[in-house]
Amino acid sequence: MKLEPGAERAHPLTRIIDATLARSGGWLPFDRFMALALYAPGLGYYANDSRKFGQMPASGSDFVTAPEMTPLFGQALAVQLAEALEKTGTDTVWEFGAGSGALAAQVLDALGKRVKHYRIVDLSGSLRARQRVTLARFGDKVEWLSALPDTMQGIVIGNEVLDAMPVQLLVRVGGRWLERGVVAHEAGWAWQDRPTDLRPPVEPEGPQDYLTEIHPQAEAFIATLADRLTRGAAFFLDYGFPEAEYYHPQRHMGTVMCHKAHLADGDPLVDVGAKDITAHVNFTGVALAGQNAGLEVLGYCSQARFLINCGLTSKMEHATQAQRALAARLIHEHEMGELFKVIGFGIGAPWEPLGFAEGDRSHTL
Repeated sequence: MKLEPGAERAHPLTRIIDATLARSGGWLPFDRFMALALYAPGLGYYANDSRKFGQMPASGSDFVTAPEMTPLFGQALAVQLAEALEKTGTDTVWEFGAGSGALAAQVLDALGKRVKHYRIVDLSGSLRARQRVTLARFGDKVEWLSALPDTMQGIVIGNEVLDAMPVQLLVRVGGRWLERGVVAHEAGWAWQDRPTDLRPPVEPEGPQDYLTEIHPQAEAFIATLADRLTRGAAFFLDYGFPEAEYYHPQRHMGTVMCHKAHLADGDPLVDVGAKDITAHVNFTGVALAGQNAGLEVLGYCSQARFLINCGLTSKMEHATQAQRALAARLIHEHEMGELFKVIGFGIGAPWEPLGFAEGDRSHTL
């Protein structure tokens, strides 16, 4: 969905946001604005029919995720999932935010009969339709849900899910914390800060002005998952940092970023509904949310170390040169290998997953 110059104010999503602003006294906290921009039914970025996932801008896509990059990603992840299914005595995989369905196909191909049920929880009707086409050959082994069930058993995976959950923006100006929200403006929307009692989990060092995020929705999601998961484990792969790095003095401009046509920008108030909006994950907050709700943290490490532990490099040896080059991007430090992290949770007695056998950084959380 591309909005022509001057058309944005007449767009239905704009009218919905403006109406929500009016009902809220003319000011919306950023998490509510982000939720509408991404998930307003039929209109938000993840709810509309735009392409989103792909390797090149010419495909009409906005960004590429690891499963679209190479099937070796899903094959390596499946090694961990196979172990988790065995350790927990379950036969079901749950994927949250399954994107194009590429990861599900890779996992199902790799695991075969070891998975009896593959259940996808995805809010986007357009993405569910695309997934149904991609996964049609697996028949009724694949099921779709639009919300979490009351109880779950099995292994949960989420690749680049937590970063798309709405965040609240906090800004420190002259030593005083404010919450950043959105107001109507004649040319679109603008920022406006208001006093707040909210604080980041740690105070960034130094007297400088500072913009950052807090993640109540992602943490609430993990707590809800803990409440529903009665047996199994969960693995989340995403870009982010532990708390000490997240609120580092040098990260004073925050981490909110937008993606469109494989280009990144930092302004979520323009092209609303036509581009992705994300924020890096505070993995310490995610870990604490899980622990406080009764989950065990099974491990935390870089994506590179996790995939290598799961045998990615040996799989690369048997791949084509082109596939090896793409898979290398998953583990190179200057590409996805270091920025992306993996965290694992379990319910019940802890065990030692293969993916965290070397390079576990749980002590940094």
